[in-house]
Amino acid sequence: MVVVERLRADHAPALEAFERENRAYFARSIPDRGDAYFAEFAERHRSLLEEQGAGLRHFHVVLDEAGELVGRVNLVCVAEGASELGYRVAERAAGRGVATAAVAEVCRLASEAYGLSELRAVTTVDNLASRAVLERNGFAHVGELTLTGRPGLRYRRVLG
Repeated sequence: MVVVERLRADHAPALEAFERENRAYFARSIPDRGDAYFAEFAERHRSLLEEQGAGLRHFHVVLDEAGELVGRVNLVCVAEGASELGYRVAERAAGRGVATAAVAEVCRLASEAYGLSELRAVTTVDNLASRAVLERNGFAHVGELTLTGRPGLRYRRVLG
């Protein structure tokens, strides 16, 4: 079982630790955030909360049964009833259904709490786990693209 919480100021220490602990793991499948991300983490966290407060983005942390932060699911580029979905799960929680459950909950929130009618997502062709999460959550493949020089896929889900 996982719990999805809307990002708050007090999540900052656990979120930074999560990103640091999983940096190399994430870099295997997505571009690294770079050293500046960590050097400016506190300022960035405050900025994200401001954007969330303005309704421009919706950020979430994913907690396991013990209350440990094991993932995040974000809705960015919110406009005209649609948003881009992004997510990442800690290496130690991978393969246990955490991403699937967390994305399902954020899809529910997107429709019921944020009033969105469509979500979009992208992943690389070779990221089979991410593709499975999207497809299990009702996202349909709608096109191709190139992501950081790699073949990628576009997905879309109509909500409601």
